[in-house]
Amino acid sequence: MAVGLLGLWRFFGREGWSQPTRAELFPWGAVLIGCGVWIWFQLPNDPPPLHYALLGGLFVVSLGLRLWGPERAQVPLSALLCVIAGFLACGLRLWVVEAPVIDFRYYGPVIGRVVDLDRSQTDALRVTLDQVRLDRVPAARTPDRVRISLRSKIAGHLPAAGQVVLFTAHLSAPQGPTEPGGFDFRRMAFFDGLGALGYTTIPPVLWEEPQGYQRGIDRLRSHLSQSMMAAMPSQAGAFAAGAMTGDRSGIAQSTVQDLRDSSLAHLLAISGMNLAFLISFVFAMFRNGLALIPWVALRVNTKKVAAVASFGVAAFYLALSGSNVATERAFLTVSVFLGAILLDRRAISLRSLALSGALLLLVFPESLLEPGFQMSFAATAALVAGFRAMERGAMRRRLPIWGVALVMLIASSLIGGFATAPYAAAHFNRFAEYGLIANLLTVPVMGAVVMPAGAIAALAGLFGLQALPLWVMERGAAWILFVAHWVSGWSGSVTAIPAPGPFALVLITLGGTWLILMPGALRALSVPAMALGVAVWVTSPRPVALISADGGLVGVIWKGERALSAPRGNGFEARAWLENDGDLAPQAVAAERAGFVGPMGERRFRIGPLTGLALKGKGAAEKIAAACQTYDLVVVSAPIPDPPAGCTVFDETRLAASGGVALYLMGDATGLQIVPNAPSGRAWAIPSKSAAPLTGVLRARGATRLAAGVQPGGQ
Repeated sequence: MAVGLLGLWRFFGREGWSQPTRAELFPWGAVLIGCGVWIWFQLPNDPPPLHYALLGGLFVVSLGLRLWGPERAQVPLSALLCVIAGFLACGLRLWVVEAPVIDFRYYGPVIGRVVDLDRSQTDALRVTLDQVRLDRVPAARTPDRVRISLRSKIAGHLPAAGQVVLFTAHLSAPQGPTEPGGFDFRRMAFFDGLGALGYTTIPPVLWEEPQGYQRGIDRLRSHLSQSMMAAMPSQAGAFAAGAMTGDRSGIAQSTVQDLRDSSLAHLLAISGMNLAFLISFVFAMFRNGLALIPWVALRVNTKKVAAVASFGVAAFYLALSGSNVATERAFLTVSVFLGAILLDRRAISLRSLALSGALLLLVFPESLLEPGFQMSFAATAALVAGFRAMERGAMRRRLPIWGVALVMLIASSLIGGFATAPYAAAHFNRFAEYGLIANLLTVPVMGAVVMPAGAIAALAGLFGLQALPLWVMERGAAWILFVAHWVSGWSGSVTAIPAPGPFALVLITLGGTWLILMPGALRALSVPAMALGVAVWVTSPRPVALISADGGLVGVIWKGERALSAPRGNGFEARAWLENDGDLAPQAVAAERAGFVGPMGERRFRIGPLTGLALKGKGAAEKIAAACQTYDLVVVSAPIPDPPAGCTVFDETRLAASGGVALYLMGDATGLQIVPNAPSGRAWAIPSKSAAPLTGVLRARGATRLAAGVQPGGQ
């Protein structure tokens, strides 16, 4: 927030400073709205209604002063209004999306209507249901939506959009972060309306066919996707169908991995780039097509007609793709640009980008924490600023037309890749070394072949002439997948990046924002902020030990590498821990590292000055008494109501209340700081009724101190 206020300070017209225009100040409003959203998400507990009421009153008073107060106070009041607006938008969004989240493990019949199909990271088909009914669970506790992975080895009914299906499934709450500050999937699921996740090993049963026009757009998406994959029976066809309709159920996990390792996964996401490709083609088709008709071209503003037609196509594409948050974000951005055309304003500018960002944050404030939002707006802002600088350099007057196109292609890949690299590294813990080459070889094909051919196929399909454009589309998609597989197979194609330390990404973001929005020599002040962010990133220590929420997996740092207590099980946590360490080793390899000794059910380890034992499997609870006589701490994947006095036990009940824990070595190396993974005071958290979160300091035997109601010995 301080960066935004400093940016607005120029308004006061200090001697030697130029008076900024409203267009220059406007982008800072979106930045300050984002600051208000960020503050809300950093709170340990949900604000009570009184706080919202007080802030609402402050907003009204500030608005009145902004409208009728002194002129020189308008900018600081505007800044305050933006921050409060972002904060209040979060509270309103919370009230709108709040829905039941399952707080127990459920096994039994699940009936619901299919609204989405995709694939999990294990390549299993996943089905998302709404209108959910659970056996003997009251409606007040039944989630609005659930997602179920199909693990049956027996062929059964293949669900389709709009159908009501019956599963016999295991359900549980969405998983929280795997470590403090890590990606909180439970929070994302909460704002997406997902109240439970699960799996089934039994084939689903068709309960009821779609009625009338029920979920008609979902059925249309499913029909189009299946028709496209039938006409293009290959992974290229599945990729093309996914890019056009959002249905990724036919894309193999190996294909997705190749796209990620070559930095081409963004081509599959229905987000800003794909929608921009489609709308650019539609806009050009309508504008140039109408220009070929002299009577129309002389009497109608073809540019505005093309903008209206493009808006209709964008709205249909939004509905067809399932209206996920990434597509909604892209639609809102495109709508702002098309609206600028209708109002005779410059469509692509920092002002229009800021307007779309502000609107998106006010409607979907949770987007601020999502990689898609961060990467798309970082890339767009950098591209707008970068090409504006290149235009000032009279690039067009010095190069031939083909040279301008080549330079723009290379420059856009370089600028976009550089701007998104910190966010990709922070969220995905990897950097694709040859991503620039892969994007140079494929982005033009995506924009000039795949998306236009898809649009033409949709029109030609009305007359049964879709075969040729679909063939062209498949060839373009095949080239993209070939490049992805080829580049991802190069030696050193992926570099692992450790997770950033606290506020590292925030500092880099504020530094980049200052660089883009501030004029002249003031831009140099962005360098210290970004340098500090990088320094925080590379110097922040990793937890010396991580314990999963069920006690089934322990990971300890030993000689610079994280060793895991088990080669299988808790795969999600294992993969996240290793990736956050900047380690691309699979779980089985990490389990073979030094750091643990003993049989699988009794793994001994050391963390700094403390010794520990991880118990797992049948009879683990009966071994607690003996273990407590020898070890400083005991991790057990079972509930232990009454652990022995003087013994520190991390059992399933206490770990579940904490969402798992991370252990950090104290500065004096004499003890361990216990930090719970998940916040317990937010709406998306599942409070424990039987235990308090584990916190405090853990020292060697005889000097153990635990806080938050957990006494020595775990009582």
